[in-house]
Amino acid sequence: MTDSPLVLVANAGDGAISTFRLGDGRLERLAVTDGLPGCSTFAVDVPRDLVYAGVKGEPAGILTLSLDRESGRLTQESRLDLPDGGMNYLALARSGAGLLGASYGGGYGISCPIAGGVVGAPVSRIEFPNLHSVLPSADGRFAYFVSLGADLVAQYALTDDLRLEPLAPETVAAPAGSGPRHLVLNDAQDAVYVLTEFSGEVLHYGRDTTTGELTLRGAATAYDTAKDLGHSVFGADPLANHYIWGADLHFGAGGRLWSSERTESTLGAVSVTEDGSVSPPQRFTATETQPRGFAISPDGAYLVAAGERSTTVSLYAVQDDELELLQRAETGQGANWVRFV
Repeated sequence: MTDSPLVLVANAGDGAISTFRLGDGRLERLAVTDGLPGCSTFAVDVPRDLVYAGVKGEPAGILTLSLDRESGRLTQESRLDLPDGGMNYLALARSGAGLLGASYGGGYGISCPIAGGVVGAPVSRIEFPNLHSVLPSADGRFAYFVSLGADLVAQYALTDDLRLEPLAPETVAAPAGSGPRHLVLNDAQDAVYVLTEFSGEVLHYGRDTTTGELTLRGAATAYDTAKDLGHSVFGADPLANHYIWGADLHFGAGGRLWSSERTESTLGAVSVTEDGSVSPPQRFTATETQPRGFAISPDGAYLVAAGERSTTVSLYAVQDDELELLQRAETGQGANWVRFV
């Protein structure tokens, strides 16, 4: 048995998840688990070695998969059907006792109990256009859903039975036309940061740790302004029009917020000061083509990026806000979701 971390990569084009082992600055592909049509999101219960994967189809669903850390194989254990459309984002809450999901195409969000690895039927459902992501607070008392279509963050208390109760107000606005997409909470839990798809900004929301309520505090540009990208609009082809196309957002070491932009296929680190305010990246790194997803190792030393129009992932060493390419490793078609486990 080894303590080397694993990296899981969803390949939506192949309907598969690749499992890699990271050791000595290299990725070794251990296994490819197929039979996961259109998989583009998953959440990992690390202590229990369980993976909850969203899949497409008629109907779409959420699969519970057990992870064998030696072989890297994933084995299906159970399934929850989703007749109203598949998930674009899944997040665990309450130490794996609950699952939150956001559906972009279906325009709805859910909260579900989990018992023995089996995802139960939703106990709550909310509706906003083009929901793109959801995360709980670290204490499991609150949940935040991002609506790209309505330019807002919806905020809820999570009851003991995992139901979503709206805060007052239920929603907090993002700048009109910005297209809020992915969010993260800081370690202190007093700030939420949201990456916008159309304007390429990181929005800073202050968070009241008692009431859970958010307040917009500021923003910083997160894309490479030297590339002369235009402000995108809903329904436009960003590549054909050379528009901003923000994608993923993750905290790294030193309080830096790494983000990806797909039109120019770049990664950059937004700086976060002690008071939570943000400032634009000082440099950008060209990466896998159309980088929808990436992840940073728990110690902040490595970053793995995937590209929707590439069959490889890139492994980088992270030093402050710079990336050193160490390896490109084959993964599969349409790679778009990465997690260290």
